[in-house]
Amino acid sequence: MKVYLLNAPFIKNFVRCGRWQGVSARGKTLYYPIWLTYATGYLEKKGHDVRLVDAIAFEWDLQRVLEDVSEFNPDLVVVDSNFSSLKNDINIANQIKEKTGAVNVIVGPPASQFPNKIIEDGIDIVARFEFEESLNEIAISLESGGDIEEVKGITFRKDNEIITNPDRDFTTSKFLDELPFISEVYKKHLNIKNYFLSHSLYPVVQIFTGRGCPNYCTFCSWPETLMGRKYRVRSVKNVVDEFEYIKNELPEVKEVFIEDDSFTIDKNRIVKFCDELIDRDINIVWSCQSRADLDYPTMNKMKEAGCRLLDVGYESGNNEILVNIKKGTTIEQLMEFTINAKKARLKILADFVIGFPGETKETAQETAKFIKEVKPDLLQVAVATPMPGTEFYKYCANNDFILNKDMGKSIDSRGFQRCVISYPSLNNDEISFYVDKVLKEYYISFAYAKVAFGNITGKNGLYEFKSLITSAKMYLKYMGNNKNDIG
Repeated sequence: MKVYLLNAPFIKNFVRCGRWQGVSARGKTLYYPIWLTYATGYLEKKGHDVRLVDAIAFEWDLQRVLEDVSEFNPDLVVVDSNFSSLKNDINIANQIKEKTGAVNVIVGPPASQFPNKIIEDGIDIVARFEFEESLNEIAISLESGGDIEEVKGITFRKDNEIITNPDRDFTTSKFLDELPFISEVYKKHLNIKNYFLSHSLYPVVQIFTGRGCPNYCTFCSWPETLMGRKYRVRSVKNVVDEFEYIKNELPEVKEVFIEDDSFTIDKNRIVKFCDELIDRDINIVWSCQSRADLDYPTMNKMKEAGCRLLDVGYESGNNEILVNIKKGTTIEQLMEFTINAKKARLKILADFVIGFPGETKETAQETAKFIKEVKPDLLQVAVATPMPGTEFYKYCANNDFILNKDMGKSIDSRGFQRCVISYPSLNNDEISFYVDKVLKEYYISFAYAKVAFGNITGKNGLYEFKSLITSAKMYLKYMGNNKNDIG
């Protein structure tokens, strides 16, 4: 069957497949369409004729997409979605259906939360949670004239009734090992130079070595809306084989970024992975998401195996807020982690959020002070946004803290975050003000100037410098158009 997978046109540099909220990044980051790419590889492996189009990266408008999809003439069209782009994505999927007559499917986090509403808006099928196997079974059923009522994990309309089939079990480690390398699919369908991570050397590729997160942070979307909490991983050999593929077949790549929520949760697996990289002499720079409970010996081994940076959710500089969001770490642990990471000569991207339950002007100032003590190599500060399906969303909804439940209103016309929550202790304008204030105070400080100088004069300094300049230009443009005057 001919299947067309689309990261639909929307706002410039819009990231649909972020693990939290669909936005345009202030540092010009543009993610690969990760989940669509894995589905593309799986469907091709199953014998389907597949086209993957990233209209965001290609800078295609709707007209260009309609021309392309008409030329490909698919039987099935799959459109990825995010909460903040859902209305746009449904509209485009329906226009493609009108143009081509193809059956359309919506996938992504909203599919598991609002399947009936999406069907009511004219979509043929919604594939909930992980969707590779569901798409394959849909394609097989449609091609053979079979009944999609046997396909688990989907919602659809039959006659005038909306049918919700039973959930599909989450994928297994064996399934993940059998998936084609995502880097191989990137090479075939996309241009890796279109993608940029402000915290990585350019060009970069993003991969997953596992899925599912057993931790219970109240605000994180993917475990609740896409991948679940069941932890499953690829074998170490399979992951290192992909690193070798990247080294040999994509020699222009300067870094591999491991996007797993839980990559550092199993210390033994990390050590085996590092030993295999070293033993096979796969000399390639890599970085990963990490929790702040990683110990020094493991960090040291990671550094020896080529790790450059840890992307870490610090979240707040206040212990009470960390408890409120069930982060499972304390300020004291965060500082110990920071000291150990710097001792291991690993760079840190520290992720903070302003606006979690318990936030006040005083706690926001505590976070600003803590950031100056941490002195991360890179800093990200976000507005707390309650994503449907999460405990944080339920808390905000039950207490009437959400100003607008239309998630399309959680971004502005440029795709940047807009605060949609307001507390008695801190309103939405104040939350936005402190996000910008904390970022600006750190990035224009003498302390950060020293950190930045160290980065660009060290190993990979030229590539660090290029990434810094690209991100800085975008960030200055953002700040120039984002004036907040709350004191």
